[in-house]
Amino acid sequence: MRALITGGQGFVGRHLAAHLHDLGDEVTVIDIEHDVTNVDDMRDVVTSTSPDVVYHLAAISHVGTSWSDPNAVLKVNVLGTASVLAAARSVPDITTVLVSSAEVYGVVDESDLPLRETTPARPATPYAASKLAAEIVAQQSVRGYGQRVVIARAFNHIGPGQAPTFFVPALAQRIRAAHAKGLTSIAVGNLSSRRDFTDVRDVVRAYAALARDGQSGEVYNVATGVDYSMHDVADMLRDAVDPSITFDVDPSLLRPVDIPVLRGSADKLTAATGWRPTFTLRDTLRDVLNATPLPSNED
Repeated sequence: MRALITGGQGFVGRHLAAHLHDLGDEVTVIDIEHDVTNVDDMRDVVTSTSPDVVYHLAAISHVGTSWSDPNAVLKVNVLGTASVLAAARSVPDITTVLVSSAEVYGVVDESDLPLRETTPARPATPYAASKLAAEIVAQQSVRGYGQRVVIARAFNHIGPGQAPTFFVPALAQRIRAAHAKGLTSIAVGNLSSRRDFTDVRDVVRAYAALARDGQSGEVYNVATGVDYSMHDVADMLRDAVDPSITFDVDPSLLRPVDIPVLRGSADKLTAATGWRPTFTLRDTLRDVLNATPLPSNED
């Protein structure tokens, strides 16, 4: 099978490319050297590679960034999706896997958990709004053009190689640095929010499975069904390095809106593909720490 990955040099894209290579697929990766909002550029890429599957990962995916530059997030995440789907129409019989986000569910009540694909979407951040809009663009392409598009609504995913702009790798890096310098405390933001964390290596397995067995026009949660507080995660990372370190909340690190809890059901994904997560959270955090470089003597 021939696969094209947009955003393929990113955290998830690199893991997805490795997994597809392991499956025997022929993989083409594009990233910032191509403008996903440019239809002509995307059409040239698609026609020259003639893929069976397009995995559309290219996006501005940092929730915090979406507050500071919402226009850029909307342009890349929504218009980029529209351009990639328009380009995919230039080659027959392409499947597009659109990677969305569980952030589209927004602020939910405990009674709503676990979140299912039928749970109403109430986006609370510019990033979440852009992802829901991208889903709507994809649904229109299914209905209006008969395209085969499967939507993966991924919950929080972590693992080795994630950029330190995200919570888990950033905290792992800071804990290792604090330990090396003999510091006793670390400033943090809100640690009370709870998230459903999936290892990125399990996430990309789900994407590949959906390309094969997902139903066009359908949305599938990618989740473990278990939520942990950020404090749980911080404690696991800290205890693995230096249990004496403490966490101090810094108000300047708090977000304008922080969703209290997200926990998803992947029953629909499992029923369609047989997918189940294989990594525990402790497994993943161990691998994140092992991949976190030791601070230099100059730091």
